[in-house]
Amino acid sequence: MDISGARAEYERYLRLERGYSEHTVRSYGADLTDLETFARSRGITDVADLDLPFYRDWLWAASQRELAKSTLARRAATAKTFSAWLRRTGRIEIDAAIRLRAPKPDRTLPRVLSGDSMNGLLDVLHISAADGDPVAVRDVAVVELLYASALRVSELVGIDIDDLDLDRRTVRVVGKGSKERIVPFGVPAHHALTDYLGRSRRALLERRPATAAARPGAALFLGVRGGRLGTRSVYELVSGLLEAVPGGGPAGPHALRHTAATHLLDGGADLRAVQEMLGHASLGTTQIYTHVTVERLRASYQAAHPRA
Repeated sequence: MDISGARAEYERYLRLERGYSEHTVRSYGADLTDLETFARSRGITDVADLDLPFYRDWLWAASQRELAKSTLARRAATAKTFSAWLRRTGRIEIDAAIRLRAPKPDRTLPRVLSGDSMNGLLDVLHISAADGDPVAVRDVAVVELLYASALRVSELVGIDIDDLDLDRRTVRVVGKGSKERIVPFGVPAHHALTDYLGRSRRALLERRPATAAARPGAALFLGVRGGRLGTRSVYELVSGLLEAVPGGGPAGPHALRHTAATHLLDGGADLRAVQEMLGHASLGTTQIYTHVTVERLRASYQAAHPRA
């Protein structure tokens, strides 16, 4: 079978049978497109000719382009899962990538805002929304909920009104692998959401062009033109806010998720409870936040202890 056709079928499998998000499928697709291009440069067009030396050469060529270790590790994982699928579906006889190895990605600690920085960021939003501007009121609710419930941005924009339970202060979200979970939020987020639903969402809905469909669905958060709020808009909102906050590292919505998780553990939350709230399949993924807490403790010790 030719590589191009196998790649298309594999992406369809990830999307329909595994329930992966479009973002994840695109990531796999980009890696396999690069693999296919490299294969064609070697005169290889059939998946049966993808052997272990080929996969190693492909990763080595990528390393020569000085790609990050995390990228190389992801590409190795893509090749291994693709090859395993080819073998499992009978498209090849031997899983050639089963012994493929890649450098372990560098383990970097996520960006975490201090409690004061987070409060200052939220104060800025509340001041901007004081005059009742619908977008500003919505932005308060977006950031309050992101921080309160440690949501992924894709989960946030996918929330429908029926997913929200204001009485119990919980929201139902769909995470990776189409897995649903219920997560709580606190009183400030409750106030922000109530304010948004009471005086902002309807105003945004009225901005929807007359030529558009009569109803934008049941989306909780709406964009400036009345449709469902997109991930790019949330990225722009959060990155703009974080520009004024001291510290390096990623400046997207995930920084608020990292911050919420770390603050929960700093406050004494159980690690497994945080794992469930974040929707992590593995406890090991959640444990990165314990490292963040230890690093913060170490920094405080170095700054304060006379014999540090």
